[in-house]
Amino acid sequence: MMVSLALLLLGVLAAVVAPRLVSRGDWAEREPVVALWVWQCVVAAVLLSFALSMVLSAAAAWQLVRGHVFAPAPNGVVEAYALRANEPWSAVLAVLLACGGLWTATMLTREVLRDHARRRRRRRELLVSSPLLPGEEPGDEPLVVLEGERPDAWWLPGTAPQLVITTAALRRLKGHQLDAVLAHEQGHARARHDWLLRCSAALANGFPQIPVFAAFRDEMHRLVELAADDVASRRFGRLTIALALVELNEERGVFGPCPTPGAELPQRVNRLLTPVPRFTAGRRLQLTAAAALVPVVPLLVAFVPGLRALG
Repeated sequence: MMVSLALLLLGVLAAVVAPRLVSRGDWAEREPVVALWVWQCVVAAVLLSFALSMVLSAAAAWQLVRGHVFAPAPNGVVEAYALRANEPWSAVLAVLLACGGLWTATMLTREVLRDHARRRRRRRELLVSSPLLPGEEPGDEPLVVLEGERPDAWWLPGTAPQLVITTAALRRLKGHQLDAVLAHEQGHARARHDWLLRCSAALANGFPQIPVFAAFRDEMHRLVELAADDVASRRFGRLTIALALVELNEERGVFGPCPTPGAELPQRVNRLLTPVPRFTAGRRLQLTAAAALVPVVPLLVAFVPGLRALG
């Protein structure tokens, strides 16, 4: 039971402390792809800590679970975990953590269903605004132009992803700016950023009081945009994508003194216009490897007693 409590405390500590540690400095803006990986590893470590704590608590509370978990293990391993003490809180802890797991799955399912519903609604609206010509099939064209006075562009994911852009945006975008916008949105699609946004939203909405999940959602929304900006800038230059962002969002007031829902856009433009040196390939590899070791910590806590018992 002590191991399950240690895993629970490890998960709680990581959930509280990790957002402050990961958010220190400006390294995430310099390497958004690496930062995305680090955040995923941190959240995976928190979830793994809770899951392992649930399994060991259930093994301590019920003989049936213990038999399945430790079926191939020698008796010395079972004794090393002190599961025969039958602590009264083991069943309560196991049930609470299991309910948390079910709630997480429920919230993720809800986010997926909501996202699919939004996509279907937007595709229906797209068919109304831009009806198909005779003989044309839905999704034939990767670029769809809508008549509109407001400059806008967005990526419509799915089995046949499409970039939707308004005529006002076409009038504003000059030269390779349209190509840069297309590259930006394709960067989202290729990296499957929509799944990161779904998972982070599910965790944050399901457990709004846990700091790491709220920070995970906020950082995912910010970092996926920075990563897509970098994809476009590598192909068409930082100035091109920065000007495209300004042209598409200038009329929305996001560059004014008052905060708006798109308040992160000025920071994105400034980042593109005043770039800082990237980390070296070796430094990026070190950060990636170090982040990959974070989920290993709860595994070590869970398996060390058994490994010691085996000598």
